[in-house]
Amino acid sequence: MEHGAAPAPPDAPANSRPLIEMLDVSKVFRSAAGEFHALKGITARFYPGEFVGIVGRSGSGKSTLANMITGIDHPTSGTVRVGDVVVHRLSESRISVWRGRNLGIVFQFFQLLPTLTLLENVMLPMDLAGLYSPGEREERALELLRLVGLDHLVDHRPEAVSGGQQQCAAIARALANDPPILIADEPTGNLDSRTAEVVFDTFCGLVARGKTIIMVTHDQSLAERTTRVLNIADGLMVDVPAAPGVTP
Repeated sequence: MEHGAAPAPPDAPANSRPLIEMLDVSKVFRSAAGEFHALKGITARFYPGEFVGIVGRSGSGKSTLANMITGIDHPTSGTVRVGDVVVHRLSESRISVWRGRNLGIVFQFFQLLPTLTLLENVMLPMDLAGLYSPGEREERALELLRLVGLDHLVDHRPEAVSGGQQQCAAIARALANDPPILIADEPTGNLDSRTAEVVFDTFCGLVARGKTIIMVTHDQSLAERTTRVLNIADGLMVDVPAAPGVTP
């Protein structure tokens, strides 16, 4: 197996094609203080319908890895492919459109617009992507808020609901354009254990519906309840077991 490579999951067929593929990806940040190697030749593959936990200490490179997939950041070297798209080769204008239609992103700090209601926050990605008619957008937003248990709070602004409810609204917003992939970067980092459990259960339900979820977290116990765990330390994959009968 390649250095730093993550194998296919044990239940993936030998000829299964990855939905996301990172090949020998390195990322170097340069500043007046010198160079910082955030990722060091990472090769990782993610398959349709997986719920993958990416764990590591602060500064290990796990969020940088997620940013490679979303195109928020670009690799210094290596290739990041999502489906048939080489993400880092897209122009800034094209990557924005591509991201809006193919990825849902959930952040630690929610990033809901404070002047909009929860319903309007969920409708916004549909407006920006030009998807669905105006009537369909509202209907779809209501359906997604119902899915995460917030249909009774649709007219509330973010400041009027709890942190956990804001995160659930952020998940609904991430699903607005029906993306096949959700990238969640420390989605439970600001939540108490009970609310974190609600968010995690929501993710499990989405995987059961066919979504692929990659969750960055520092919580090893939470990650171990996903279908597969990738550990990152100092920009390298560590403790990655070989999958029996599967060629990575």
